Amino acid sequence: MIRRRFVDLPDGQIHLREAGAATDAVPLALIHPSPGSSKQLEGLMHALSATRRVVAPDTRGNGDSTPSPRAMPDIPHLAAEAFKALDQVLPDRFDLYGSHTGASIAMEIAIAHPDRVRRLVIDGMGLYASDEQSEVLQRYAREIVPDLEATHLMQVWHFCRDQYLFWPYYNRSAEGRLPNGLPDAGTFHDFVVEVLKAMRSYHHSYRAAFRHPKRDRLPLLRLPVLVACSPSDMLHRYFHSVTALVPGATIADLPAWSDPDFEAGSAAVIAQFLDQEIVP
Repeated sequence: MIRRRFVDLPDGQIHLREAGAATDAVPLALIHPSPGSSKQLEGLMHALSATRRVVAPDTRGNGDSTPSPRAMPDIPHLAAEAFKALDQVLPDRFDLYGSHTGASIAMEIAIAHPDRVRRLVIDGMGLYASDEQSEVLQRYAREIVPDLEATHLMQVWHFCRDQYLFWPYYNRSAEGRLPNGLPDAGTFHDFVVEVLKAMRSYHHSYRAAFRHPKRDRLPLLRLPVLVACSPSDMLHRYFHSVTALVPGATIADLPAWSDPDFEAGSAAVIAQFLDQEIVP
């Protein structure tokens, strides 16, 4: 069973999901990708919580977490806010997983708190060239506001749908087509609802990730790191560049997104890394 709760911060709340119970295994925190929430990690939480406690916060401005009061929050700020919440529910050492935007946030938590984060899993990370960075900052995470004709509902629907079909989502051409297609209707509905909840603020974490100097930050990691990625992931093209920047990285492929056992297979890869003995 996945349990839900809120953690109070001085200027808002962070919503999080929890699963599993305390065991001999080190607890694990999961940081979700943009633009959704920890809801999108529930399958992975179910698979991993059989052997450890798992906690997954919604990034500020995503899901049910309060948006940051900052006009332009950056990744270090979002990481600091996430750590404040995790510190209240995981007061000792924990392992950390992050996907896409969540990978940048998790990386910064690990750099800032080496005494608290034991191991790190990076699942998909984009390393954009300057021209790519300028384009995605300008076009990818657009602001969406409500209107009385409800066009905002369709904007969110098509934005979420096209993320599964094209990369970037606005490149609706044969060249931009992704191979996996849409998920089942229930999964897609849940994704759309999570983005709708945070429609006014979802773009802040996206833009923070696009701006973040990941090439400068990855070499600063000083803990065991697993760099993993599915070949279905649109960010897989950056996989080898990311691994080359992480000192002593362990490397693994995750199953295809279309694999019916994707979550279980991914959890097995992650758990093997977290549980193995690593000799300094």
